[in-house]
Amino acid sequence: MSRIGKKPIDLPEKVTATINGKDVVVKGPKGELKQTIHPEMSIEQENGSLLVKRPSDEREHRALHGLTRALVANMVQGVSEGFQKTLVIEGVGYSSEMRGNDLVMKLGYSHEIVVPPPDGISFEVEERGRVIHIKGVDKQVVGQVAANVRELRPPEPYKGKGVRYSDERVRRKAGKAGK
Repeated sequence: MSRIGKKPIDLPEKVTATINGKDVVVKGPKGELKQTIHPEMSIEQENGSLLVKRPSDEREHRALHGLTRALVANMVQGVSEGFQKTLVIEGVGYSSEMRGNDLVMKLGYSHEIVVPPPDGISFEVEERGRVIHIKGVDKQVVGQVAANVRELRPPEPYKGKGVRYSDERVRRKAGKAGK
């Protein structure tokens, strides 16, 4: 039995889940998320928690069991607490600021880069434009937006300049040896 798949998903207060066939809709204080699950997986709701069941012990069903449970658990966590990714900007002259809802970044190019937030995502800048928080309800969207922002100027290995995740370690290389 899948260790992750057999765990029940507890629904916090103010979070409701409705199951319409293969669609799962989770509503909470931060928003609403909808996910279509695999047709062979089934979700049951009993006394304040959700339970994911699989039809057999086939390899595909075992894999889908844990995946389905993780997706639904992320939906519940997203609508109750939300998700956040933190990016750090390093480099002389590199910075970011907010203009309305848009994130405006100076990353050593000849122009400023304007990043409009997608639906359900909000940006927050602190510490003199060096730290960016990306917040949202959907874990996948938050991670993708963070990856897109990081891709604008990934950290380089010699001086470490660029945009990196707060928990990312940049492997540094030695520069060329002087005479």
